[in-house]
Amino acid sequence: MQSLPVDRQKKLVPLVGSARSARRALAAAFASFTQTAGTLETTYTKLQAEVGRLRNELEKKNRSLAQSLEENQRMRAYLASIVEGMPCGVLVFDPRMSLRMINPAASRLLNVDREEASSPGASVPRLLGPLLAALPKEDFGHEQEWVMEGPEAERTIGVTRAWVKAPGSGDDAILILRDLTEAKQLEHEREVSRRTQALAEVATLLAHEVRNPLGSLELFAGLLADALANQAEVQPWINHVQAGLRSLAATVNNVLHFHSQPAPQLLPIDLVRLLGETVEFLRPLAQQKEMRIEWQEPSDRVSILADPPRLQQAFFNLALNAFRAMCPGGTLSVRVNQRPGGPRPTIAVTLADQGVGIRPENLEKIFDVGFTTQCGSPGLGLAVTRTVIEQHGGTIRVESVEGQGTTFTLTPPLADKQAIG
Repeated sequence: MQSLPVDRQKKLVPLVGSARSARRALAAAFASFTQTAGTLETTYTKLQAEVGRLRNELEKKNRSLAQSLEENQRMRAYLASIVEGMPCGVLVFDPRMSLRMINPAASRLLNVDREEASSPGASVPRLLGPLLAALPKEDFGHEQEWVMEGPEAERTIGVTRAWVKAPGSGDDAILILRDLTEAKQLEHEREVSRRTQALAEVATLLAHEVRNPLGSLELFAGLLADALANQAEVQPWINHVQAGLRSLAATVNNVLHFHSQPAPQLLPIDLVRLLGETVEFLRPLAQQKEMRIEWQEPSDRVSILADPPRLQQAFFNLALNAFRAMCPGGTLSVRVNQRPGGPRPTIAVTLADQGVGIRPENLEKIFDVGFTTQCGSPGLGLAVTRTVIEQHGGTIRVESVEGQGTTFTLTPPLADKQAIG
């Protein structure tokens, strides 16, 4: 190989050095690039791992949030169903006092339609203006009573007011409504019953106190009638005294029989004799009112099971009612009807008057306590009569025709199967 000239060799030496330097620089740069690429690849791998981790955490958070939202919706639905099903009324108002919510119980209590009440135009003054106007401004948590006029009758509503903090919109007002109408009615009935019981106790005490001197007065009136039997001019006065005393005695006995009703002491007695004594006891009352008692005494004796004073009181009450219903000249007929046929003999006592009769709509009421068509009558006589007859194991029946008269039929139990005859 032919060698180059020296001068050219001198020129090529720097070029060869530069090439070598460039190769070394390029190798260094490539090595740096390779290192940087490796670093980037490592960083990218770490970043991918971190992104995957964050994605997994985000998915977990999303699932947890979805579960929380679902649970929240279930809880809201559950609470809404509780409010919907509550027996008391619930209303919620926003700070501008527009209705947010009203449950079915509140709709029924206030007699409003839920859709109409929940419409944007429904405001407190139109829906509950009288109620809120009646509530004290600063009284919360305490139930207030509000009387609301209804389509049929007024109702008493208990109202409790409270505040609930609503996020970002101020305080919501809650009204809880309870229907107190029945409770008030029961309270009123208990008070009436308490007063009635107190009056009954006073009446019973007074009746006991009056009965003893009344018996003495009756005895003395009878003695006076016997002593003055020959003086015709005083007989009407004596009849009036005896009639007044016996009428008063019947009233006193009614009070005692009604307010203290011990079990009757049933003994075999002669019904015909008891009725005869009753008729004789009632004659002064009939004579005073210019009326007559027609008593047809049967020839056969009738033995029944009875408490004589109490059964006689029942006869007195029916006779006194007849005297009040008849005009002067009327007749009260007393009969004993024996019915020996059938598996067991029966007996019926009828008292028929010629009075004004009883209206058909009152026939079911005449035995109720306090019911009366007679001014000044306490309405105890027929109630006591029915109680006495039923306590004896008998029955009482009434038939009446307006303007013609009324007939009461009593069937007391017989003492035994051989009682008639």
